[in-house]
Amino acid sequence: MSSPERAIINLLLDLALSFDGAVLGLTLAISAVGSAIKCASTNAALNKINDAPEVSVADLRSLLPASEDKSETNDHGTSSDQRLVVVRGFVRPKISGDDNVLISSETGDKALIIQRTQTYVYSGWKRLFHSTGYRFMLERSMPKQGVDFMRKVPFVIVGNDQQSQSSYLFVNMDGSRQPLPLTTVYNRLQPINTSFLQAFLFPEYPVGLLDVEKILPPGKDITAVGICSFKNGVPEIKSCQDLPYFLSEMTKDQMIEELMDQTSFIFLGSVILGIVSVGILSYAAVRTWNRWKLRNQQRELTQRPSEPIVDDEPEDAEEIPDGELCVICVTRRRVPAFIPCGHVVCCRLCASTVERELNLKCPVCLQSIRGSMRVYYS
Repeated sequence: MSSPERAIINLLLDLALSFDGAVLGLTLAISAVGSAIKCASTNAALNKINDAPEVSVADLRSLLPASEDKSETNDHGTSSDQRLVVVRGFVRPKISGDDNVLISSETGDKALIIQRTQTYVYSGWKRLFHSTGYRFMLERSMPKQGVDFMRKVPFVIVGNDQQSQSSYLFVNMDGSRQPLPLTTVYNRLQPINTSFLQAFLFPEYPVGLLDVEKILPPGKDITAVGICSFKNGVPEIKSCQDLPYFLSEMTKDQMIEELMDQTSFIFLGSVILGIVSVGILSYAAVRTWNRWKLRNQQRELTQRPSEPIVDDEPEDAEEIPDGELCVICVTRRRVPAFIPCGHVVCCRLCASTVERELNLKCPVCLQSIRGSMRVYYS
């Protein structure tokens, strides 16, 4: 680890532990709240998928019996009746024929969706020889993408035993952001001609290009989870932005099981973060309260008017018994008693010196004291 990176880590640790850990506690509390919100959204998605009916393509018309009639009277051509459903089936192009599918330029496979991603790969010399820690972390956390594009053709979902061309479910991909069940058919790392000096002196210069192509082949068995409605008499399904799935290779039971595991894990993490943040914030609050009280005591002592101390009448130390001499100066007689311990161990001058200290303690028993009072013997 280079010196700038070590300095950054030390700076972050100092900031996190500042104010007796209050910053760290607040950060953990915010993380706990974010985890709780994510847990609630995941649980809501779980309930939606669990309550959604799992139907075949042929049963969609019976599920929404009046949708087709309403769709004909709607100005926009869409039905106002919509419902979240789970449909399992095979994908095929909307219009049959080889002219209505895509062909992979690398493998020649037929596809309904082709996603091509090209990512530049950079050398690792910068980690060893360069000391620009800020730039290093930013560039490594955000790799530069060369090309990322997707091609797709209209496709539908048909039932497992459905051979008719007139009964299908059209998949509307507009606005969908969920991951797609694509199959990787091409993955190649193409090196870029780079000299040793270029890689050593210019770490931003790419040394390779990672080319990946993924496709959705016709006939693949998938599950669609989304909002189903009828448009011009044809059943159509759209993605629901509140759900993490739209088109997936998993079945409904597998989705529910995965969401249950995620909910349990996120909930446990939020509870742990919440407990730790409460403990750290409580510790910081107690430390701050104690410092505030100590500061107030110090302020009261500094603002207290200094009273003139009248020394006892001078005495000859040789005439005072050893058991009555002050334990601090060992020259004057013990006169005042400390409150509340009651020890008579100091003269008036040394007792006043003890009372001016920030941490008032008896010099014998080390118990906290509030002051002293003169003791008279009759």
